[in-house]
Amino acid sequence: MIGGGGAVRSGRIDFGRVNQVALGNAVAVVRGLLPEGRLEGHEYVARNPLRPDRQLGSFKVNISSGRWADFATGDGGGDLVSLAAFVSGLPQREAAIRLAESMGVSPWA
Repeated sequence: MIGGGGAVRSGRIDFGRVNQVALGNAVAVVRGLLPEGRLEGHEYVARNPLRPDRQLGSFKVNISSGRWADFATGDGGGDLVSLAAFVSGLPQREAAIRLAESMGVSPWA
């Protein structure tokens, strides 16, 4: 259970749809997850919020594909749901639900 709605979160998540909508709003989604970064072409460059980064550079998100990586630690993922899960420390299922709700779409298949 998450959020204030009180609904039990069961059922199948449509990760493809959530990722597709997130990718369509990639700049806003990534800025919401990593507010202290900047856009450089098709990449959003930020600090890794889970370690004491001093400067931008090693943590990048491709806003065209959703792929992201921290080249200093080897952490990375293939889509914006995995980025949301990484940043928030949530399982991918819960991160997908929260991300979908923040965009006003249903996460359910």
